[in-house]
Amino acid sequence: MAIAQRVARAAVEQPKLVGPAAPPSLQAVALTQDDLKKIAAYKAVEHVKSGMVVGLGTGSTAKHAVDRISQLLSQGKLKNIVGVPTSTQTHEQAVSLGIPLSDLDSHPVVDLAIDGADEVDPALNLVKGRGGSLLREKMVESVAKKFIVIVDESKLVKHIGGSRLAMPVEVVQFCWSHSLKRLEELFAHAGCAAQLRKAADGAGGKKPYVTDNNNYIIDLYFEKEIGDLNRASDAVLRLPGIVDHGMFIGLATSVIIAGVDGVTIKTKKGVETELDYFCYSDLRKGF
Repeated sequence: MAIAQRVARAAVEQPKLVGPAAPPSLQAVALTQDDLKKIAAYKAVEHVKSGMVVGLGTGSTAKHAVDRISQLLSQGKLKNIVGVPTSTQTHEQAVSLGIPLSDLDSHPVVDLAIDGADEVDPALNLVKGRGGSLLREKMVESVAKKFIVIVDESKLVKHIGGSRLAMPVEVVQFCWSHSLKRLEELFAHAGCAAQLRKAADGAGGKKPYVTDNNNYIIDLYFEKEIGDLNRASDAVLRLPGIVDHGMFIGLATSVIIAGVDGVTIKTKKGVETELDYFCYSDLRKGF
């Protein structure tokens, strides 16, 4: 895939530091991972315009975007926004912040979706769903005219599964162990190990994690590349009992990557990917 690159210096509006008063200079203060998430989220929300239907993502990075949208609404800088949440968690957050909400039944086309990701490969394919909301995220983000992904640089991988962390698959509860074994067999060539996701049961033990859709999640861990992603996707979805998987193939239109020295934005332009770089080193003098 060809890459067109242009480098720009821009004033990236920064989130305020939380806690003690911000020091006069950030040059001696390392940005935390949460700072980077906020920076990426704030940059993405610059694309939200009044009157839009906006897909509201789920997770620690997307939470900052929802907070920022609420802030701009309260300041009167955004008006007539309708949010479509991708999880019960995000729905509750948006309601608490006074963001008007709807769903895909009423708004089957979303103008813009903003969400985080667990992995981003060079072609802007994603792994999502380690927070458990992959199905609703994919339903909303697949109908978005524009889908902006917000991550810190730790999420970049050479290939899907490259982090050696979980690639989630949502499955029905019925005979989940059978589904687990079939998934392991399907990806045996990639050294796949599958585990049922567990959550605390409130009594010091563990119980199966249950999604907003009353399903289970099987997490897949790969030692090697899984091969062609579209073939892998088709093979997973052909297995009875599988609801969906955490590979988001070809859905992202832009990825905003916050690093310690600046923000990189990768945007699909036909068969090319445009690369922008926004340096905020001069803003490290203080927020």
